[in-house]
Amino acid sequence: MNTAHGTLFLVPVSLGDTPWTRFLPADARSLASGIRHFVVENAKTARAELKRLDHPCPLRELDIRVLPEQGTDAELGALLEPALAGLALGLMSEAGCPAVADPGAALVARAHALEIPVRPLVGPSSILLALMASGLNGQSFAFNGYLPVADAERDSRIRQLEDESRRLRRTQIFIETPYRNERLYDALLATCQPATRLCVARNLTTDEEWIQSRTVAEWRRSARPDLARRPALFLILAR
Repeated sequence: MNTAHGTLFLVPVSLGDTPWTRFLPADARSLASGIRHFVVENAKTARAELKRLDHPCPLRELDIRVLPEQGTDAELGALLEPALAGLALGLMSEAGCPAVADPGAALVARAHALEIPVRPLVGPSSILLALMASGLNGQSFAFNGYLPVADAERDSRIRQLEDESRRLRRTQIFIETPYRNERLYDALLATCQPATRLCVARNLTTDEEWIQSRTVAEWRRSARPDLARRPALFLILAR
């Protein structure tokens, strides 16, 4: 590893509009506040997050560059130029941890290829927070991202994940676009077996945080939770 290179810091971002003291250790915030060069998923929200962190540098003076969806090695290398020049560089996503259920893995891989040190900072991961609070199997789990949008394909995928969960005793974790949360919730109740355990985790780390684990049979007897346009994760463990 080239010690002349600066470090690529993976800077966690809040999962909601909350003070940094609720989601970020003081040491991580201090390191993030010392960075002047950033690669981000969205420049506007990144500036808002840096303002929330009370970054000491005027935001207009920070070097903030947007990560392309499909960057070439040359484009990724150009984004890493500050680190190649010996400066600290921060990678930020829209929410949570960079490169975990968010863009950034390709930039991290390119940093390794160029022998740039990579350092993850401690912060909120909605996936792990939901798993921790679910009471489902934390020894074997898989994050599956978004399920298909079309009803038939989505329901087929749910059955596939439920079957795999039953065979492997694996917790299956997935997310949905907030405005489709209710459709997914209804599909889970209609498709999964009554004994399958379902956890719904909503608005994690915010004042409206709500987490509940029940069997599908129990959910069917309950009022639908308020999921409309709220960030949520869904976890299932089949029996």
